[in-house]
Amino acid sequence: MPVRWRDAMSQALYGPGGFFVSGPGPAGHFRTSVHASQAFASALFRLVSRLDADLGFPTPFHVVDVGAGRGELLLALAGLARSEASEAGAEAAGSAVGGSGETTPAATRPSPSRPSAVPLAHRVRLTAVEKAPRPDGLPAEIDWVDEIPDRITGLLVATEWLDNVPLDLAVPTGNGWRYLLVDPKTGKETPGEPLTPEDTAWIAHWWPTPPPAPPPAPLIKKFTSGKGPDSDVSLLINGADGWVGVEGIGRVEVGRVRDEAWGGAVRCVERGAALAVDYGHLRGGRPVGGTLAGYRGGRQVPPVPDGSCDVTAHVAMDSAGAAGAAAGGGAYTLVGQREALLALGADGGRPPLSLAATDPARYVRALAAASAVAELTDPAGLGGHQWLLQPVGVTIHPLMAR
Repeated sequence: MPVRWRDAMSQALYGPGGFFVSGPGPAGHFRTSVHASQAFASALFRLVSRLDADLGFPTPFHVVDVGAGRGELLLALAGLARSEASEAGAEAAGSAVGGSGETTPAATRPSPSRPSAVPLAHRVRLTAVEKAPRPDGLPAEIDWVDEIPDRITGLLVATEWLDNVPLDLAVPTGNGWRYLLVDPKTGKETPGEPLTPEDTAWIAHWWPTPPPAPPPAPLIKKFTSGKGPDSDVSLLINGADGWVGVEGIGRVEVGRVRDEAWGGAVRCVERGAALAVDYGHLRGGRPVGGTLAGYRGGRQVPPVPDGSCDVTAHVAMDSAGAAGAAAGGGAYTLVGQREALLALGADGGRPPLSLAATDPARYVRALAAASAVAELTDPAGLGGHQWLLQPVGVTIHPLMAR
């Protein structure tokens, strides 16, 4: 039986046996920034470190990963925190003996790069938010919950989460906007009931389109191949309730529920920042017809919401940012992933060729690292992500500076 897309997506992605709660998780089907390279986690760790300093090195410092997959990002951040603590400890131990031969406790002398006496590794609390069961073998230091915890002091990060928050689709008809219904088994779509006033208002403000009007009946569209004077083909369209007859207006992905989800996430941050990393678009350039797509096994497939594939749609980033501000967050920063990663120290430059002659192994490692960053910053791929950074009770402008 046809249902609204929001309900179909919810069941297909998060219901019993749904795409994200069973099987190998996202990494088994598509490549995200988290899976592509350690450089992504390293850049986020620099953001965490700067935010930690701006917050005054709180105990605990929370890192909450919403839509955590199987915990890959938190595992990488935990390793980086341990490495930083080990390096700081070794540096402190090496300088613990003064010129007079007297030993000064290293832990009481914070370095300029880390003024906190307690390393982040000993203060950080890592929490994965995911509907799937806790993976076997995940270290105990990572908490696993199915709802976003409140009173977060630190960073809430959502990498490719909002694009999988189920949402409704709407189509213009001769009788106004209506929800688009879908058969979960076949993917066949039909127009349904009229939109609620709330969703109608969201479209009017955030996805403005010409007002739908009844088309001529019958509507005849002419397509020209351009291969000769007799190549014109006329197509008679008798759309149900005038649905396909409203020319120049595509279907709309109604992002109001995603705004509510992001506002709720921001509201859980007491002090710190919330970061959403996702494919998205802005009010002045919404894609005609939307972006709904399906993915399975590394390939794009029809978005049939039967639980066998990921069903995703790009995010109205400006609308989400406004919702976060209304929920208590400050003015948001919205930048492309390339700009964000470069600002956080990711280096996609090729190593000098001379290094290949003097230190071949180091050259190969540097070349591989540069290639990984290039993938993360390629605007035709993962570099097409946008970063929505929203502060709560802290000034974040230094975080994105080099």
